[in-house]
Amino acid sequence: MSRHSKYYWAGFTVIIVLLIVAPLVLPEFWKRFLTEILIWGLLAMSSDILIGYVGMISFGHSAFFGLGMYGAAMALLTVRPPNLWLAFLYGLVFAAGVSLFVAYFSTRLRDIYFAITTLIFSQIFYVIIFTWTEVTGGENGLTFSRPRFWIPGLYEAPFTSNTLHWFVLFVVTASYLILRRVMRSPFGMVLQSIRENEPRTRAIGYPVERYKIVAVMLSGLFAGLAGVLYALHNRFAAPDFVYFLISGETVIFNVMGGIGTLVGPIVGAGFFLLLREAFSRFFTEYYLIPVGIIFIAMVIFMPQGLLGFARRWLNR
Repeated sequence: MSRHSKYYWAGFTVIIVLLIVAPLVLPEFWKRFLTEILIWGLLAMSSDILIGYVGMISFGHSAFFGLGMYGAAMALLTVRPPNLWLAFLYGLVFAAGVSLFVAYFSTRLRDIYFAITTLIFSQIFYVIIFTWTEVTGGENGLTFSRPRFWIPGLYEAPFTSNTLHWFVLFVVTASYLILRRVMRSPFGMVLQSIRENEPRTRAIGYPVERYKIVAVMLSGLFAGLAGVLYALHNRFAAPDFVYFLISGETVIFNVMGGIGTLVGPIVGAGFFLLLREAFSRFFTEYYLIPVGIIFIAMVIFMPQGLLGFARRWLNR
């Protein structure tokens, strides 16, 4: 193991330990806020697969995220007693199915046309959820009870704010490690080759469209996983989370934290949410003005995001 890797894993371990200890010392509000940052970070990390590694900007992640929420909500409302693992199954199947549908049509296009196509699909699903009141609850959404944490034959207990935080932390950490391994595999190398020079990658003989479809499905699957976690965290699903503005915020998380790093979008999500929370207390409905100014300054002076800036500083 190289010196750089030793420092990386040492820092990674310290951060995980701090996140494990955090709910034991934080007030209830900040405990929930930290859990929410992890969930939004997972959503941002899922979009980084496309933005950072394939070079495709997606505005359809709100659909994957929202349908993961609604899949979990429907499982918890229709199955008795409520089952945690069925909620995950329903949410992931919903998100994976929709991402396959979107990928089949959108990956035939490139650049801005791909982004617009994913935006259109996102709005289509938003309208369906908003108007299909009998199933989705329409504007009011769906409210449900949180299931018990259950491991067959080993453990069963109700979720508390602490156990939910640790559960979310485990899922997000496992997702990061899985995606990190995938992006460093030959499959991930091909995705980066598509980002750098798609015509040459196709000329070498790789089926570029298939790789793109798999990348969109993988990205949508983890976005749906974030949606399931968010549903468990807040005990509701609403059409607002399928609206394209969620996808826009996800792109902002990536830019703020650092594109193509996986962990950078999590940092960006935490930074953005902290800014929004701080400024909303002083500027109320005008809080987006200072947040927008800071974002523009970061794009100009820190184009590689917070993580890229930290790396340059440490290298110096």
